This record gives sequence, C-alpha cells and structure tokens, in this order.
Amino acid sequence: MLTAKDIMTSPAITVGPGTEIIQAARLLLEKSINGVPVVDGTGRVVGILCQSDLVAQQKKIPIPSVFTTLDGFFPLASFKKVERELAKMAAVRVGDAMTRDVVCVGLDTSIEDIATLMVDKNYHTLPVLDGGKLAGVVGKEDVLRTVAT
Repeated sequence: MLTAKDIMTSPAITVGPGTEIIQAARLLLEKSINGVPVVDGTGRVVGILCQSDLVAQQKKIPIPSVFTTLDGFFPLASFKKVERELAKMAAVRVGDAMTRDVVCVGLDTSIEDIATLMVDKNYHTLPVLDGGKLAGVVGKEDVLRTVAT
C-alpha cells in the first residue's frame, strides 16, 4: 500500500508569513504548484497558501445581506466572516492571505486517505508531517502520478 512518504515531494517548497504576496504568487507560477506550506521561524506549519487564496483577492467585495423586521436589522452573514474576507483581499503578506486551519497528513497516511481528503474537502495540497515537523508535501499531481505509473 502506498503512503504519503512514497509519493510526497521533499523537501517541500515553503514560504514564511512575512513573504510578500507578489513573491509567493510568482513562486507558485514558476514552480507550477498549487500551494505551499507557510512555516514560522522554527519550521512549524502555521498555514497554507494556495492559488485559490490569491485568486480570492480579485473577487468582488462581499456586502453583507441584511433583512429588517420590526425596525431591526439582522445580518444574514457574519460580520467577522466579512472582515476576514476583506483582510484576505487586501493582504500584502502571506500571513494575511493564508488559510490558517491547515489539514496535514502523516508519513504513513495511505494514498486512499489522501485522495479521499482531496476529493471530499477539495484540498489540492497537503503538508506531510513527521513528528510535528514538515517532511514534505503531497499535491494532486503526486497522487495522479501513481495512476500513470
């Protein structure tokens, strides 16, 4: 059975939270990758930056919908969510645009579990951890390569 350690790309290309968005976008394009783990000064994964995070910067500004009843206004969307989206859209640094809730896999995670995560959760890039440290990254191309060989 194939596992993450068999198909991962190692060492992983990473960026820091202080990396400029333009620099990170160029890196994704130059390396033809969908995403990169974001690591802090100690090498701990603190986020992930994907092409979709950068594309989100180009979308229309979300205007929260409200409805009124009995002269009161009730938001249909969380104002916190709108604030987060606006901050992401205005991001200059990776730390402001990255996804913070990173789903990681271990070295021994099966390719079936990786594929399931990617399909069910629409993930394109999964950091691979070994003892809490970044060991590599698995992308959709890595999974696809196993089909082609």
